[in-house]
Amino acid sequence: MRFGPRQSPPAYRFAASVLRPLLMSLTRREWSGAHNLPRDRGWVAVSNHVSHVDPFIFAHFLNDAGVVPHFLGKVEVFRIPVIGAILRRAKQIPVYRETGKASDAYRAAVDAIGEGKCVAIYPEGTVTREPNLWPMRGKTGAARIALETRCPIIPIAQWRAQEILAPYGRRPSVLPRHTMKVRAGAPVALSDLYELPVTAEVLADATERIMVALTRELEELRGEQAPPGRFDPREQGITVIGRPRAAKPTERSGPPERELPPQWADDHPDDVEDDA
Repeated sequence: MRFGPRQSPPAYRFAASVLRPLLMSLTRREWSGAHNLPRDRGWVAVSNHVSHVDPFIFAHFLNDAGVVPHFLGKVEVFRIPVIGAILRRAKQIPVYRETGKASDAYRAAVDAIGEGKCVAIYPEGTVTREPNLWPMRGKTGAARIALETRCPIIPIAQWRAQEILAPYGRRPSVLPRHTMKVRAGAPVALSDLYELPVTAEVLADATERIMVALTRELEELRGEQAPPGRFDPREQGITVIGRPRAAKPTERSGPPERELPPQWADDHPDDVEDDA
């Protein structure tokens, strides 16, 4: 169980056998809420996104709870030699963002739910652009999957991975060891939407419920209250994917200029790393 259930793909067990001991030695952990994770059916796990290292923390929490996560991740990672091969053999799901193939990931996720698997999704679609790292506006993918499959969707908040690696940072800090906090909440209430046509309004409602649930769990971890409203990069004149930057006039729907949050002040403009 420590390195994944026996029925998990061999590539997943191999990755877990390498990464889990490393994470155990480099971090401390405060896990809570694992009793909320479904055990008898397929489901969606959603999490907030504060650092490029937090997928490892998210996966560590799920693995320790005996769950094999099937992540939706940007296709660029799947093209990295060796790493891409391991991800594919571990049955992770590539996302072709901003392309005609984006629907392939949706269908693969729905099929995985039907097979009783856990599909792990970052509903924000990228590391949050919110200046204080609160969850920002979500994308509708997780809501679409949950409404089609009528599966449970569990909000799993995480915090402090940014202490290891700041958003879009390049210099990790592992000493002294940081305590990773992860908390799983109760399923998001969506059953009243199941019989409704899946309109833009219904998807927006379901997505905001997901983000509210995530924010509530994160407030518990952080011991503070999130600011009112929901940060939207487009409205703030910031690019939606890739390294955050002021959007070009053709990309903007909000203010013409905006000073970027301080956590990105030292970033290099030629870096384009991002998560799905």
